[in-house]
Amino acid sequence: MARVGFRLARPLDAISLMDVVAAVEGPDEAFRCAEIRQQGPGGGEGPPAAECAIGHAMGRAELAWRHALAGQNLDEIRQQAERQAPGAPDRLRAWLAATR
Repeated sequence: MARVGFRLARPLDAISLMDVVAAVEGPDEAFRCAEIRQQGPGGGEGPPAAECAIGHAMGRAELAWRHALAGQNLDEIRQQAERQAPGAPDRLRAWLAATR
């Protein structure tokens, strides 16, 4: 019988939610300023301005988001999920076994 899935290279308590996001989405910033001030009407005159206010605000928000995700690991998420639905792991295993 073929088995599919994956194995984690580290224990759950050593993998942060930020690790998961970076693995799935990549390390790039979520918001990229298109600098429309330089591309719209009247744009391109003079040197590029400092970072736009929206880009600055989004950067601060993303830093807070990344910091919060880095502060929580997968074992904490597992524990919370098991508290919220104590029998779920066994029910899921039984359901998966029945669908093979």
